[in-house]
Amino acid sequence: MQVLVVGADEITPIKAVLSDLGAKNIKHWSARNENRVNKQPIPKDVQCIVMLTSFLNHNTMKKIKSEAKKRKIALVCAKRSVSCVYAEYCKVFGLNKEFKCKACDKF
Repeated sequence: MQVLVVGADEITPIKAVLSDLGAKNIKHWSARNENRVNKQPIPKDVQCIVMLTSFLNHNTMKKIKSEAKKRKIALVCAKRSVSCVYAEYCKVFGLNKEFKCKACDKF
């Protein structure tokens, strides 16, 4: 599965978790430059987008969400913590539903 992670500067631990969950190719946009992210098209081979919401503004999130919906790409919205990304990814794809996120106290 091709995954695009949007937000944050360093995502090495998140890449490791996504790889364990089956992601083969992980691309990363830091979103530090808002104009570049908003003008850059989402790559055609992406099957899942992980938005790290702690590092994105509302306009960027809205643009990515609408593009994902239009192209029917799975969308995972999570805080930057590894446990939250894991929990939300599992929820979207129906994996390991009993895991509880330590950062946001959600199942």
